[in-house]
Amino acid sequence: MNSTDTLSAGLRALPNKISSFASTQAAWRFYKNESVTLTKLHEPLLIAAHQSITMHCSAYALCVHDWSRLNYRKHTSKLDKYQITHDMDVGYDLQSSLILSDQTGQPLAPVAQRLVTAEGSYATYQENELSETVENHLNEVTHCIKTLEEQSFSKPLVHIIDREADSVAHIREWEAKQYQWLTRARKTPMVEFKGQSMPCAQVANALHFEKSRQVNYHGKQQSQWVSEACIRLTRPAKPSQKKQKNPAIPGAPVDVRLVVSRILSDEGDVLAEWLLMTNVLTVEASEIALWYYWRWQVECFFKLLKKAGHDLESWQQETGLAIAKRLLVVSMACVTVWEVAVAQGKKAEAFRIFLIKLSGKQMKWGKSFTNPALLSGLWVFLSMQEVLDCYSTEELADLRETAQDFFPM
Repeated sequence: MNSTDTLSAGLRALPNKISSFASTQAAWRFYKNESVTLTKLHEPLLIAAHQSITMHCSAYALCVHDWSRLNYRKHTSKLDKYQITHDMDVGYDLQSSLILSDQTGQPLAPVAQRLVTAEGSYATYQENELSETVENHLNEVTHCIKTLEEQSFSKPLVHIIDREADSVAHIREWEAKQYQWLTRARKTPMVEFKGQSMPCAQVANALHFEKSRQVNYHGKQQSQWVSEACIRLTRPAKPSQKKQKNPAIPGAPVDVRLVVSRILSDEGDVLAEWLLMTNVLTVEASEIALWYYWRWQVECFFKLLKKAGHDLESWQQETGLAIAKRLLVVSMACVTVWEVAVAQGKKAEAFRIFLIKLSGKQMKWGKSFTNPALLSGLWVFLSMQEVLDCYSTEELADLRETAQDFFPM
């Protein structure tokens, strides 16, 4: 039996066999168990990614990489937490890689995670469970990309990273390894355009824009306008100067595609602008802009973990490793919710309505469900299953009569 079968059976068994208190105790033992490794817990997520990419992606699979700080400042039992930035920012640093559909932007599966602690980093893509060497974000995500590229997914990956990835050293490395990437460019660095050197923002101002689509911007429908140009990166790489002064490193010129997306008001005012760089040449500029717009799905994933969904920053596990293990388990719950959210047919729609009722959450006008509400309803549904397995229909009827003594029903 492989680890995936074991985990699946274990998750199915929880609501059926044990009480809530026993479940909690079992969970703590589970996350402390040395034989339960990150690699084994990660396998179901990789399987889900392979299946979802085949089913929901057309030409590409979008892989969004991002970071989120987990604040455990008040958790005195977590001895491996560390000060990430300022005195109040104490906890762990989480990096996640999330697969999206290139057709709808729907999240499909988190395929890689890395948690940095005071002792080092725990990652799903490194040979040893704990690496005492902690590299910067972009160096580390490059290791992650290498591992994901070796997975032989059915569609090629396009790696999407925020403006932090406007690093010419890393772009040169990704180009040399033939990775496909999309990142937001900074406005001030110099680029070469039509034989002249100028800031990236100046290139954008020289372009002719065409209307692409209507988009929702801060709750209002606004127009998106898109343009593109071919630019060349010739500037030297600038290594970190934190520990010592390091000279700039020259490198070969890199030809990239600049896609500029602007959100305009009805009066023509620029409400927002994104300068995007990519080496993907086979997709329309408007679609590239849409892909980057879908990057916000990883923020929704973090929100599902940290707030309305799993309340990650309240977890009481005492080590980063235990937190990392639990993260992989609840990530699979997120995959389930995403599958429920996109399922088609009357039965799927009825199940979503049922889960929303169980959640007790009020939906905004015009919105039939949210992922956090589906997740809340799912936990109630699993608890209901436990109750139904523990009590007969007659016992439940007796309990209902007993309840009437305390409050009218």
